[in-house]
Amino acid sequence: MADSYRDLRHKLQSPHYRSVEYGKRRESDSKRKHYGSEKYNSPRYRHDKHELSREDELRKVNAGIQQRSLFSSEECKLIEDKIDSVVKHARHGDYKEHTVDRAPLRNKYFFGEGYTYGSQLAKKGPGMERLYPKGEVDEIPDWILKLVVKPMYDAKIIPSGFFNSAVINDYLPGGCIVSHIDPPHIFDRPIVSVSFFSDSVLSFGCRFSFRPIRVSKPVLCLPVKKGHVTLISDYAADQITHCIRPQDIVERRAVIILRRVFPDAPRLESSGSVERPLSRKRRRERSPSSSSSSDAESAGSGSEEQQENNTKENEDEKKSPTQTYYHRATKNSTRVYRHHHFSNSESEHSDTENGDTKSPVKKSKHKHKMKKKKSHKVGKVSKRSKRS
Repeated sequence: MADSYRDLRHKLQSPHYRSVEYGKRRESDSKRKHYGSEKYNSPRYRHDKHELSREDELRKVNAGIQQRSLFSSEECKLIEDKIDSVVKHARHGDYKEHTVDRAPLRNKYFFGEGYTYGSQLAKKGPGMERLYPKGEVDEIPDWILKLVVKPMYDAKIIPSGFFNSAVINDYLPGGCIVSHIDPPHIFDRPIVSVSFFSDSVLSFGCRFSFRPIRVSKPVLCLPVKKGHVTLISDYAADQITHCIRPQDIVERRAVIILRRVFPDAPRLESSGSVERPLSRKRRRERSPSSSSSSDAESAGSGSEEQQENNTKENEDEKKSPTQTYYHRATKNSTRVYRHHHFSNSESEHSDTENGDTKSPVKKSKHKHKMKKKKSHKVGKVSKRSKRS
């Protein structure tokens, strides 16, 4: 039938073509109405769809979690005493610098291997975490190997010789750790943790906001009881964040986290190799003025005469006007405004010489303006005489 049309204009004007196009339009309009109907836009339909995706995510998270009760109350008490001894040694400064990481209401103690996720890094964020150089963290204590690791190997929860890193997190009431994923380029899976002192909750899929601190509704709240071992892997370790919320730490709680660090995990070259921006406090400490003041303080408060001289100089500086320079940027140029500094003796000398209170700078400027006006008038008169 398309052959019977002489050109495109005839085809577009034919009644058959119009009816076909009209039918297509009606069909597409009906589909739009169908998908835009109240059924598909209703809150109930959207809620059901969201619940389905949430159920799928919850199923995946649960598939990557294993828990087992391994330590008795007597064994827990013995391990808790050892944790208290670690806290005491840290207070006395018996550990290396990077073994202890302090935060409000939460302290970390790295053994075997330690890693940095903030202050030592020029670039921060997921995937940028780095291990400390070898030897900058204390070795795993013997009591952790005997009392915590060996029972897991004996119970065949984890293969023998798997762990080479142990971290103790010590939480005070109200303490927390924000949502995170243990760096997959540093740590192997599974990640194993054992809880002590009290029960708590491990939350998955939360979002933190601060000032004040708030936490969104989690996908899963996993109870972690005292003396229980928790293993996370697969989706629970790699695809969703986990955290400890402040409201879930009612009493003091400690957790020992056991992990395997990859042999080829990236490390910092040395502790002093990364340039870090200095804080205001450090700038003041490193500035020459502060160093001189600190030297004076270390030498003692000084004699009474020096203190009196210093107070007199400070009073003189307050009385005399300060010298300030500031720039005002305009469209085509930059103007510089200056306020000159005069000591009391200089200002008195200038006043007695001139015989009045006006500054010599203002007087000279005024004279300069008067000369300019006179020369301008003389030039106008000469031009008129030439014309005439």
